[in-house]
Amino acid sequence: MKKILSLAIAISLLFGGALIAKEKSKAAPKPAAKTETALVDINTASKAELVKLPEIGDVIADRIITGRPYAKKDDLVKKKILSKKEYAKIKNSIIAKQAK
Repeated sequence: MKKILSLAIAISLLFGGALIAKEKSKAAPKPAAKTETALVDINTASKAELVKLPEIGDVIADRIITGRPYAKKDDLVKKKILSKKEYAKIKNSIIAKQAK
């Protein structure tokens, strides 16, 4: 009886440990690969780059280019080039770098 009990404990430790290790590997998902998209600099972007942004057509792209330079990207709203709603759609895709 002791041998059977010892064997049962040994088997449970072997397979139980393997199951725990397997569960741990499933529990820790791999981080998703980050796909960084380049931010469009509103101070230097070409018209072609600007029109690729949502809500930006030829007319607004021309207004952005004419209104340069921008100290901050939200100057597009302050200078009334974009509405707050339009700006909200592109604010995470743009940047306003300063000339050095």
